[in-house]
This record gives sequence, structure tokens and C-alpha cells, in this order.
Amino acid sequence: MSFTPMRTLAATLIMALAGTTLLACGADEPDSNDKKITVWSLEDVADRVTATRAIIADFTATTGIQVELVTVNEDQFPALIASSAAAGELPDVVGSVSLAGVRTLAGNELLHPDANGEIVERLGRQTFSPRALELTSEQGRQLSVPSDGWGQLLVYRKDLFDAAGLPAPDTYERIAAAAARLNTGGIAGITASTAPGDVFTQQTFEHLALANGCQLTDDSGAVTLDSPQCVEAFRFYGDLMRDHSVKGAQDVDTTRATYFAGRAAMVIWSPFILDELAGLRNDAKPTCPQCTADSTFLAKNSGFVTAIKGPNGAAPAQYGEISSWAVLDGAAATPAKTFVEYLLDDAYPRWFGMSPEGRFPARKGTTSEPEKFLTAWNSSQAGVDTKKPLTEVYGDQVLDGLRTSPDTFQRWGLTQGQGKLVGAILGELPVPKALNELITGKSDAAAAAGRAKKDVEAIKAGVN
Repeated sequence: MSFTPMRTLAATLIMALAGTTLLACGADEPDSNDKKITVWSLEDVADRVTATRAIIADFTATTGIQVELVTVNEDQFPALIASSAAAGELPDVVGSVSLAGVRTLAGNELLHPDANGEIVERLGRQTFSPRALELTSEQGRQLSVPSDGWGQLLVYRKDLFDAAGLPAPDTYERIAAAAARLNTGGIAGITASTAPGDVFTQQTFEHLALANGCQLTDDSGAVTLDSPQCVEAFRFYGDLMRDHSVKGAQDVDTTRATYFAGRAAMVIWSPFILDELAGLRNDAKPTCPQCTADSTFLAKNSGFVTAIKGPNGAAPAQYGEISSWAVLDGAAATPAKTFVEYLLDDAYPRWFGMSPEGRFPARKGTTSEPEKFLTAWNSSQAGVDTKKPLTEVYGDQVLDGLRTSPDTFQRWGLTQGQGKLVGAILGELPVPKALNELITGKSDAAAAAGRAKKDVEAIKAGVN
């Protein structure tokens, strides 16, 4: 892909995530080669790379379009896309880009202004989750093509809840009551991420904060982390972690290990836990006492809450992430669009089927078969070392709630036009740092919320 006019990459792309400042050069004229494109995929795990190459081979056999696949580690993507822009060597298409990544690309004018919207219209706008389209749009412009998503879950021990006569933990009040009641006998009431340097802590807190109507900014862009809704969210999180959880810093690995060992009544995690909970991955199997005789014990005895409601929340809310395909500015647009359409249509079940436990289809079906892809997701083989459909492990009610969850996803800042700020705070993690002071007793909820607001305002000043 060629690139000629000079462009300065915004500070977010580099300062917050990569640490350098670069100039990008580009050309408005598309590549004249309509039979070869370069595609970057952020799916760099070996089995997913193999599956992607197989899809590409079939695409080339069908269309005659050659595809050079470059797999990129997600953590390295910001620096690599910036250096490639500076060198005039941007790919034609990028895949599995996060919501924050899409907003950063948009802010730096690296997305094709029309191609992604054209793909959505050709496939049928009505076939996509409306919420997924909203989260990947800005001021009426479709920034990317939403592919699949995952939403944060609260997983809980149904057997322990039933024995204690407790309802499903879907509100602040019910979560707090269950955490206090079940925090006994060597079992923590709840385990959730608290490590101040872990993005997982940000995601977990945002999930609970959204439930209480706590937003990063208002519609004008003013940081609102010291609002009553946010102060209450800080207080709630701090009380849970300090009084009813595991001592010491917790992260993505330790929270899962604690729940899998049967030492926590609740855990907040992503749906990528589903195949592991079912014993389908050898290096992350449940280790609870009952799991020795039955590796699916926890899967059978776990319940799943998607959206949660706090006392100040207008409606239940859930943190969600949407992965997108995006055609970049200066691309060989015709073959690039053909490729993305193929991935979201003929090859779509194979794409989300690579890891269905964390890829809920953002495109539900086709115009003639409105639920085609939701149905295909049901039969997708989950797992790493052992493969089986999730329908063989979890009930229809659980799976129905999961596969339709993209319709209710929420995120801080994106619909308020603060995509650059969102990317920047994921680099510096001011909220987890403020939470850490609260949990360790160095501050109260109001002070932690105030510190988070002050730090985010400082980051925002550097981004704008």
C-alpha cells in the first residue's frame, strides 16, 4: 500500500502505547494492484494463525486475490502501525483490532473514509448487532466492520448460592450480600483483579462502574470520575476486595486459579474462561477437590451474570470488547473490501469458530437467514486440547445470554467521542492505581475517585 501526504500521528498512538512520535506519509490514490493485498491480523496464537492461513487459501482459490498475511502481537501493534505509516508501508487491512485501537486509527486518519461503511451496507446493516455498529461508528461514519465480541462476566458457584438461599448476583446489593455471606471456611466471597499495572483491573472495574452509571466523561468531554456514581463504584469495589476477597494483588491468572481451586464463590472474568472451566484446556484445568472425579464439576455448578445494575444505574450494564476488521486509507480498496466481506460471510463461522468462547458474532446472520451465524456459533467447537461444542457443557439459557450480549455492551468514552483518551488511559492505567490505594487502605473512595479524575485530566491534556 502506498502513502504520500504528510500526517502527524497523534500523541495517543505513540505516547500512551508505544513511546515514540512519528510522521506518517500517505497517498490518496489506491494501489493499482487489485489482485494482491497485505493483511495484518492480531491473532498471533499458533493454532489461530494456521486456521487463518487455511481461510486465506480458500479465499485466494475462490477469488484469485493473493493475500500476504502478517501476524502481529497486540501489544506491539501501536508501535508497528506507527512505524509502518512513517515508512509508507501500511497494510491494506487489519483484523482483530480493539475498540480503542479503531478509535486511535481513526484519530490519526489511517482508516479508509468510505470502504468500511460500504462493506457494512453490502453485507446488510440490519444483519449486524446495532450496538456493535454504534460502538464502531463516530458522527455517522462507520469506522470499522465489527466482527465479534466478548463481554465481562461474573461467574458464581450456583451450588453455594443455592445452599445459602441467595439469588443470582446481578446487582450491587446482591453481590455484596453474597460476598459477605460466603466469605468463610477457606472460601473467599469474590475474587477480582486488583493489580495496579494490569489492564484486566481496568476492565473489571469499568464493568462494575458502568453498572452504577459511572462514566469516564460527560458528553462535553469533561472527566467525571468524581461523580457520586463513580465514588460509589470505587467504594463498592474497595469494600469487596478489602473485606471479602483474597489478600494481596490479584490478576488475570490468580483470579482464575482461585476460582478453579474452589476457593472463591464468585469471580469476574472474560468468557474465555468458559472452555477452561469445562476442562478443555490442559494447562488451565479446574483443580477444586470435586474436580478430580469430575473435571466438569465447576462448569455444571457455575452460573453466569452478564449485565449488572448498581443503585445509581439506570439499567443493567456490561463491559464489552468488539474486535473489528478495518480497511486502511490508501488501500487497494476493491480486493480489500472483497476480503473483509468474505471473512464476515462465507468464512465467518470458521473465523469465530477459532475460539467461540470469546467470539460472539457481531453479525447475527444474513438478510435471508437472520440468525444463521448465531446458530452456527452454537455448534462451534470450543477448547484447546479437547474440543467440544459449548452446548454440550452449558445450557441453552446460558448460551443465549452470552451470544446476544454484544447488543448491550457499553464502554467508557467511546460514544462521547473520547476514543483517544480511552487508548491513553489503557497505557497509563490511572484508575487501577487509584483503586490500589483504596484497597490497601491508603485512601478512601472519594479520594481515590478524585485522584483518578486528576490523573485522567492530566492524560487528556496531553492527548488533545
